[in-house]
Formats: sequence, structure tokens, C-alpha cells
Amino acid sequence: MSLLWVSKAGRNTMRFALAGVLGSLVAMHANADSLTLYSAQHEQLTELLAKDFEQASGISVRVRDGEGPALAAQLITEGSASPADVYFTENSPELMLLEEKGLLAPVAADTLKVIPSRFDSPTGAWVGVVARENVLAYNTVKVQAAQLPASLFDLAQPQWKGKVGIAPSDADFLPLVSAVLAEKGHDATVQWLKGMKTNSQIFDDDEGVVAAVNRGGVATGLINNYYWARLHIGLGDAATHSAIHHFGNGDVGALVVVSGAAILKSSKNIDAAQKFLAYLVSERAQKVMATTHIDFEYPLRAGVAADPILKPFDQLNPPAINVEKLGDDSQAAKLLREAGLL
Repeated sequence: MSLLWVSKAGRNTMRFALAGVLGSLVAMHANADSLTLYSAQHEQLTELLAKDFEQASGISVRVRDGEGPALAAQLITEGSASPADVYFTENSPELMLLEEKGLLAPVAADTLKVIPSRFDSPTGAWVGVVARENVLAYNTVKVQAAQLPASLFDLAQPQWKGKVGIAPSDADFLPLVSAVLAEKGHDATVQWLKGMKTNSQIFDDDEGVVAAVNRGGVATGLINNYYWARLHIGLGDAATHSAIHHFGNGDVGALVVVSGAAILKSSKNIDAAQKFLAYLVSERAQKVMATTHIDFEYPLRAGVAADPILKPFDQLNPPAINVEKLGDDSQAAKLLREAGLL
């Protein structure tokens, strides 16, 4: 039997060598062909895109699903320790918030130039992917088209009491509040919200609103356009007892909201993340989003047609509120609480 004795200097040498090996392994793992995606898009769509990207690129995608504001708040809390490489969300204010916090890395110029600049970050920190329109769903038995309001603000008037469905706790309602604030200011926004509280039935989410409208539980409901399209495709013509009303004349009720994606500055997989963003705005991915009857949003890449169930994008008449003016939703929840809706 023999004993192996190692001096203190030798032990230190071994310790440093082992630390170097471990560091190399950590670096290899960080640079592996994989990325972590925090997604506030519809889970079905995210899964489809992630699998298609994996097949096309060989880069695996780990997805963490959640609501947009909650995931944005989590990213702020995680800071430089976040495991996320990419954030993909339905509403631009969440991206603007992360941009303001300095948490995003610049998007590659070749990716940004694919999408019209008005749908991208003002500083190139995130890229627009698809867009949707705010609309008013209405039950075609309870309300005739000629009776529909000309403006979003009409819904806060006494004649609409009990006839409107809203989901103020749904993340998709926040940008509409931010748009009213940007256009009308604090006092008018609170007044409008208080009128909506008086007139509205409250639901947990837009799916609940549009389902209630379709069955006649409420006459009208404020939603994003894709919720009605998904309902209609699922039910078919015979069981669809509702339609959607597009506000005109640049009314704030016709707000178009951008869904976009960003790379976290703390990402250890920047190259893979840049490839994923390039994929999202590619013709391939944009056609996937436009043709699969999962996500009825408007592709933002030129030359890719939206699902024919949607009103043509160039026929929409949204307010002149760009992503910068719409802001980061930081005041929207406060205003909803002030009006008693949260």
C-alpha cells in the first residue's frame, strides 16, 4: 500500500486547473446551440414557431410562458442574472419598459430593416413581428350595425349602461388605457374609465368577453380582433352570432398594437437569439403566423398577406399613436385602480 502526498503548492495548482476546466464547461454550456424564450404570445403559436425554428436552425428553444406584464416584471427583477435570451410579447409597452430599464441588446440591423420602422423600437432595441387591432365585438341579434357607436368614448355614455363587456385585468386592456391617456390626458381617461365601470360587465379576459357577446350574455365587448376570429373559426358560421365593429376616423378605439421581440442584454447566447429574431420576421415565420388559424394577427413583413378573415391592414384607420407615444403602460394600472376597475 502506498500513500500519495501532494504539497500545498501542488494542491493549489490542481485547484486552479480544476477551476479552469469547470469554467470552460460552463462557457461551453452557455454557448450551446440553445436559447431560453420568455413568451407572452399564445402558447400554441409559440410552440409552433419554436419547433419550426429548431428544425430550420438546429438551435433548441426552451419556452417559459406567461402574461406579458408579469414576465416583464420578472425580467426586471432578474436583471443581469436572468436566464432569458429572448422576450416575445403581445404588446409593445412591455418592450418599451424593458428598453427604458436598459435591459435589452441591440437588434441586428438586417433584422430591423425587414419591418417598417414605425413598428420597431425607436432605438433599435426590439423588433415588431405582428400587429392586432382593438375592435368592438357585438351580438348581431341584440345590436344592429347602425346602432354601433362612432367612438370608443361613446361606450361610457348612459345609453350603453349594461351593454358592454370589458376585461380590465387582462394585459391586452392596458395599452388601450395608455392610448386614451396619450390622447386625452389623465382627467379625461379617469372619467372615461369610471363611465366604463358604470356601464360594463366585467370579465377575466378577452376570451370571456367575446364568448359572452356571442351567446348574448352582453350586447358588445371591447377585445383585440384575433379573439373574435379564433372564436368564429372554432364555432363555424352557424354558431357565430356576433361580428366585429371597427372604429373609424382615427378613433382611439381602433388602436393598432404591435407584438414584438427583444434580446436580453444579459443573454449568454446572443448569436442564437439574433437568429431567432431574424427567423420571426422571415417570410417563413410570417407565413406560419398568417396561415395556421392559430394567431389572427397582421404580419408586419411586406408581401405576406394576413388571414383573409381579417379586414385588410391598409383599410384600418387607427389613431396617430406610435409605439413611443403609447409608452410603457406604467400609468395604465394606476388609472384602472383610481377608477375602481382593479
